[in-house]
Amino acid sequence: MSEPARRRPMRADARRNYERIVAAAQEVFASDGVGASLEEIARRAEVGSATLHRHFPSRRSLLEAVFQDRVEALCSRSREHAERSSPGDALLAWLRDLNSYAATSRGLAASLLHDSRDADLLQQNDGCRAAITAAAGELLHRAQQAGTVRPGVCAEDLLALVNAISLVTEHHDDDAQANRLLDIAIDGIRLPR
Repeated sequence: MSEPARRRPMRADARRNYERIVAAAQEVFASDGVGASLEEIARRAEVGSATLHRHFPSRRSLLEAVFQDRVEALCSRSREHAERSSPGDALLAWLRDLNSYAATSRGLAASLLHDSRDADLLQQNDGCRAAITAAAGELLHRAQQAGTVRPGVCAEDLLALVNAISLVTEHHDDDAQANRLLDIAIDGIRLPR
């Protein structure tokens, strides 16, 4: 979509189509890689190919939207946890969300690295990385102020732990090991009672 078109508000039906396309693309790219059929994405979104291309003139523009959409949802979850839970519980719940995000994103990230045409999306997504780091930092600060998390822990440590868990468990079909490893890491950042 061109920059002027992005600034204009979308009609309700166009917005629904956009959201369905991004949701379908998340699923298809995660399962089939970045080279997945755009026609399959359009079919799953229940839109025509022309509608997909009107919103996303290139595969790259669709990939950018998928990354941005997922990161925005993850950051939104951090705010929801902060509003509904104690500081320590909010951080731990969001780390579980981040762990799930990492698990479902690793196939997409791996296929981007494999298909070097769009691999720079991972490096260029500094805004996404900054948003995730800020969300982690806010939750961590609240938890440390409440005395539930060790004072020496920083947001980058938490992100590195979740990333490491994702890398170690990437070839497992279930999330049980990733969840167990996250629980062990969580026990390590908590202050003793």
